[in-house]
Amino acid sequence: MTRTALVTGAARGIGAATVDRLVADGYRVMALDSCEGPPKATPEELDAVMARHGDRVLGRVVDVRDRGGLAAAVADAVREWGHLDVAVAAAGIVHGGEPLWETPDPVLQDLWDVVARGVWNTAAAAVPAMLAGPDPSRCRFVAVASAAGTHGLFHLAAYGAAKHAVVGMVKGLAADLVGTGVTAAAVSPGSTDTAMLRRTATLYDVPVEELASRQLIRRVIDPSEVAAAIAFCASPAGGVVNGTVLHADGGFEG
Repeated sequence: MTRTALVTGAARGIGAATVDRLVADGYRVMALDSCEGPPKATPEELDAVMARHGDRVLGRVVDVRDRGGLAAAVADAVREWGHLDVAVAAAGIVHGGEPLWETPDPVLQDLWDVVARGVWNTAAAAVPAMLAGPDPSRCRFVAVASAAGTHGLFHLAAYGAAKHAVVGMVKGLAADLVGTGVTAAAVSPGSTDTAMLRRTATLYDVPVEELASRQLIRRVIDPSEVAAAIAFCASPAGGVVNGTVLHADGGFEG
């Protein structure tokens, strides 16, 4: 039986790389993105992801803040392919550049809504479909966390708080799923070659290479490398990382 997946934040970066990797592994993928436009992804970027893969990828413009939209996309995937095996919550944003006590309330709210509640909404929409499918024991929920979900980062307290929440959600979800066969895990990237990394470098007013120097591998991570880690967690064999975090961060030192 062909495995199927839903991926949020799929128009570019780690999300797009994850779609590419899952298709290469034989999946059919429902690719979702808010496509709000710069500095976020555009509709054209989502179209390009779909164009690379023909009928193996369906795309929908869906914001992870919209649980109803996510539920509709899950229903579309099940209607099209008969089941949903994997959900990858990769949608994210970054804000920062100031200490916690100077961070505006709207910045914290935006990060909470997209980064944290977006993962919650994706799980709430996707997990029931997995539980109702033909083989829940092969179903996986994977959230993209961050090295900021383990470390405290300078002038990124709000972002770090949201990413710590993602880790907590995955651990709680895994506990809720005990006995069902479905598992949940998080993948925490380090400094990865994405628009978000370039945005972070701008916030710090440093070159990207300086951020990468905080990793033991002393280079920027390619999105395909993180996608490979996600693909393992999404695979039937990936159940072994249930309720925990796979640190795909190149040895991030903080």
